[in-house]
Amino acid sequence: MNRIWFVMVVLSICLLLFNDPSGMLSTMIDASGEAFSLAIELCAVYAVWLGILELVDASGLSEKLAKLLRPLIRWMFKIKDEEAEKMIALNMSANMLGLGNAATPMGINAMKKLDDKSGVANHAVIMLIVLNSTSIQLLPSTVIGLRASAGSQSPADIILPTLIATICTCVIGVSLTKLANHLHGKYLIKKQNKKNIKS
Repeated sequence: MNRIWFVMVVLSICLLLFNDPSGMLSTMIDASGEAFSLAIELCAVYAVWLGILELVDASGLSEKLAKLLRPLIRWMFKIKDEEAEKMIALNMSANMLGLGNAATPMGINAMKKLDDKSGVANHAVIMLIVLNSTSIQLLPSTVIGLRASAGSQSPADIILPTLIATICTCVIGVSLTKLANHLHGKYLIKKQNKKNIKS
């Protein structure tokens, strides 16, 4: 990934030098200033929601949330690990609030709990990746923050379209993962039966 970013930066600088050599430095400084301003504005959004998530965890609501989501989590992930369920529930909550970056630490912790040390991604790990990629966005706070910082008059107008789109992607993603896992299970059974017949 570092190499890809390095190549992109070098190519961008080369193209900028070719198109507008005199404006290269000023363009880079302006872009850096805008990126810094955006990062500061987004810090406020993340500070609020990360604080709320910390309160949820400290107050014991995370356990209640995990308990509430337990049937769904167990159906999707096929696990019975309470700590993993708690991490997945917090990860899902953060993703639903549009806090992808805030959901990452919980996702990593959940991934560690779900890893069976086989070196191959199991069903639970794959489901977590799919769920993080297609998560339902009840409140896309990061995008709303980006729109507000860009001067949008109504930055929250995207809530309904985002909700509809993410529900569709989440349902399709989870369904395809369950289907793939089912077909893979059948394939393994068939393979084992053939092995038993040969032996």
